[in-house]
Amino acid sequence: MTTTDLLALLPFIILTVDLVVSMILVGVRRNHVLTFALTLTGLALAFLSALYPLAGARQVTSLLSMDAFASFYIALILAATFGVALLSYGYLQRREENREEYYLLLLTAAIGSSVLAASDHFVSFFLGLEILSVSLYALIAYLNTQPVRVEAGLKYLVLAAVSAAALLFGMALVYAELGTMSFNEIAAKISAGAAAGNPFLLAGFGLIVVGIGYKLALVPFHMWTPDVYQGAPAPVTAFVATVSKGSMFALLLRLFAHTGLQTERGVFVIFAAIAVASMLVGNLLALLQGNIKRILAYSSIAHLGYLLVAFLASGALGTLAATFYLVAYTITNLGAFGVVTLLSARERDAETLEDYRGLFWRHPWLTAFFSAALFSLAGIPLTAGFVGKFYLVLAGAGSALWWLVIILVVTSAIGLYYYLRVVVTLFQRPTISPAEILPAEASSPAGRLALVILAVLLLWLGVYPSPLLRLIQVAASSLYPGLG
Repeated sequence: MTTTDLLALLPFIILTVDLVVSMILVGVRRNHVLTFALTLTGLALAFLSALYPLAGARQVTSLLSMDAFASFYIALILAATFGVALLSYGYLQRREENREEYYLLLLTAAIGSSVLAASDHFVSFFLGLEILSVSLYALIAYLNTQPVRVEAGLKYLVLAAVSAAALLFGMALVYAELGTMSFNEIAAKISAGAAAGNPFLLAGFGLIVVGIGYKLALVPFHMWTPDVYQGAPAPVTAFVATVSKGSMFALLLRLFAHTGLQTERGVFVIFAAIAVASMLVGNLLALLQGNIKRILAYSSIAHLGYLLVAFLASGALGTLAATFYLVAYTITNLGAFGVVTLLSARERDAETLEDYRGLFWRHPWLTAFFSAALFSLAGIPLTAGFVGKFYLVLAGAGSALWWLVIILVVTSAIGLYYYLRVVVTLFQRPTISPAEILPAEASSPAGRLALVILAVLLLWLGVYPSPLLRLIQVAASSLYPGLG
């Protein structure tokens, strides 16, 4: 390892040092404010080092590719984690459990997610995934005095173990056939015809797709999603819905940009079937829900199906569309779960529709922002979600994936119904007495700051997306050099 390699790894080094220092301070003396401040400082410094890398694009050993694509996704991961930390402060302050270890787990999960975004090898892929997953087991069950949290953590643990087993077996089959675990070398051997008619290699990639499908909660690997979303603490649900899925999708884009396997007929058909099933099942089951967290859970399944349309479009335009949509999806979901977090009381999260009935008459500003977030998820103009869906349709049409584009448009129209159902509920007069309304804890300054930032980004990207598109173009040029 050279000095230049260490400079390229600066985001990981900063996060790790911050984690160790925080851990030592927690061992010496517990202080929620200090641990929170250290977490934010470490995330901010790591974000700056990712956004403005001192070493430039560099391959650090055969495991990590610290290029513009990795820098962009690491910056997105760290910014989203920063938002989750802001939302978490007031949420934890209202609870009696130990608070400081939560931030240690959050930093560890951010490290694992960042490793996934920069992975260029099966070993770093699996290590990053396990660092993320083990942290999430504990984060989901963190408030262990509530049985529903522990149940959600156990469900995620069992299904994550299944997905890890599928991934390992798939990696083993690929390695047995090709003799390498490097994405670049795998791509070179596939280009030379090693994949043609090789059942073991296709089975290996099939198992890898199964493992990735579990992590992204794509149909038919989605069964854990509504229960875990509902059972996890609200800010942790925000992290799972955004950072966890964003890092895995970044790895998916890199892996298949190298190999180009999604253009093979058999692989294309499998991904197309998963995309269609996710769009249909996610939206149709969301119609039946009366719980905000479960509505957003099924909504996220549908949105990952939308993302697969851009993924299947492949090429530079597909990567541009998928990355922009992922940014819009991250901002919007952080905002939606941020409202849930701020309204949650100590006893339970604000997750039933009744908790939101008449919210306009109690918290007009929260209602305005929550409505904007729901409109963005629905793809209404002047929001980031609308621009994101426009580019998804553009990418699909550019690759002549007309039937996938039609399904995307139709299922988005279905989704509009349940988003509007929640919006209408916000403006209705409460049907229960004030004493029965869940006490609203919307006074957290850190949480309000997070929502203000997210609101600005949500509308800014819906009106003026050009700066972000230029950044994404530079990032995508690492995978498609001709784009730059």
